[in-house]
Amino acid sequence: MKINSFLELKDFKKVIIEKEKIELDETLLARVDESFQFLKEFSKNKVIYGVNTGFGPMAQFKISDEDTHQLQYNLIRSHSSGMGNSLPADEAKACMLARLNTLSLGKSGVHHSVVKLLKELINRDITPLIFEHGGVGASGDLVQLAHLALVLIGEGEVFYKDERKSTKEVFEAEGLKPIQVEIREGLALMNGTSVMSGIGVVNAHKANQLTDISIKLSCAINEIVQAYDDHMSEVLNGTKLHAGQQKIAEKMRAHLSDSKLIRKRADHLYTHFEEQEKVFKEKVQEYYSLRCVPQILGPVLDTLEYTEKVLENEINSANDNPIINVEDQHVYHGGNFHGDYISLEMDKLKIVVTKLTMLAERQLNYLLNSKINEILPPFVNLGKLGFNFGMQGVQFTATSTTAESQMLSNPMYVHSISNNNDNQDIVSMGTNAAVICRKVIENAFEVLTIEAITIVQAIECLGFQDKVSTATKELYDEIRKIIPAFSDDMVMYPYLEEVKKYLKAKYYEI
Repeated sequence: MKINSFLELKDFKKVIIEKEKIELDETLLARVDESFQFLKEFSKNKVIYGVNTGFGPMAQFKISDEDTHQLQYNLIRSHSSGMGNSLPADEAKACMLARLNTLSLGKSGVHHSVVKLLKELINRDITPLIFEHGGVGASGDLVQLAHLALVLIGEGEVFYKDERKSTKEVFEAEGLKPIQVEIREGLALMNGTSVMSGIGVVNAHKANQLTDISIKLSCAINEIVQAYDDHMSEVLNGTKLHAGQQKIAEKMRAHLSDSKLIRKRADHLYTHFEEQEKVFKEKVQEYYSLRCVPQILGPVLDTLEYTEKVLENEINSANDNPIINVEDQHVYHGGNFHGDYISLEMDKLKIVVTKLTMLAERQLNYLLNSKINEILPPFVNLGKLGFNFGMQGVQFTATSTTAESQMLSNPMYVHSISNNNDNQDIVSMGTNAAVICRKVIENAFEVLTIEAITIVQAIECLGFQDKVSTATKELYDEIRKIIPAFSDDMVMYPYLEEVKKYLKAKYYEI
């Protein structure tokens, strides 16, 4: 894949998931070179932040010409101070691609060796050791991006062939040379939102998976209870003018198009009504977790689509400071490194993913509670009641996991803490928001896994295998390959992990 300027989210899939190699367009390299040469000339006899000044609250200190290069190394090394868990390889790779792209816009004044080395690291699956904790998302992801910059100067550690190794060792094995810092490579690499954006891109991909799975499971549970079809109809949903709701309803209709279990209301409640009947045997309306799926998942889809738009805007923006503008021969100082856009979107995304998780937990509860579904044994227990436990144990896991996500859904966006000698007096906490969003997404996969197994058990219990839709039957067959129908109690956690892996692999769409 040749990179020139604008990257779409689907391009990240090609590089991160499909391992497609990237190439740098000649016009991209020319643009980077032009920006570098302009800054080199323009900065002579001028005060340019981060070129010949200190950083942050120490910007009032002039740096002598002989110390400007060492200044950049000092910045990188001093800020390589992250802690906590390391970012997964896919997120680290997404961060590198996002940083490469923004530096390639020609607004940062970096030497072309920076983007060339980033390209090599991405193509060879060499990912930097970047820690979750460290950035406040104001001057961008300073601490996390310092760890990326540390690797580019040949120091620090990387993940290579599934092992954590020293950068120096890996560079020697691969025949790679570190960059030689020129004018402002340190600051240009560290000032920006590429870590929160990279994690955000992966979060968005996984949220797409979850939405798809949730639609399929919601359809399946409607089949199990033989729900009426009018709550997902085009006419009803067309009277609510939200695109997400209408799209969800359309997907549900397509999924259930050949189901033998979904019923027409007219066939049961409009044509066979008996005047003397006081208590209806047929349920007039399903529980909200069954019939309000378009209204609940619609906002999830709308939010996700807007989040993807914001992410694309951010990874294709110059999120650096200062901004080098070759066209009008000027250097602009400002705050494009501030991560509020991503922070807010990660908070919004985790909120809607939590709501999706809550929907799954309530649908699960409906299946497990025989008093409200009136068609299944307690806990979808296919064994001996009182002696066997069915899905009783896993419900505790689903409930506790959902509760954790509800707590984690409190926003990071409004948790600014002043720091950096109060220079950074209002910050975004964007990377924190992205990391917590990732946790909420992982929790959702766990709850949907438990719901999926329960749905398959319910289909087994009712003997509906040949009546469900083709799409539901496919899900049933695939999960049955992992976990057999069971009536005797068994250790569940290995099956839960395998079904979760299946769902994450099956629906990894971007």
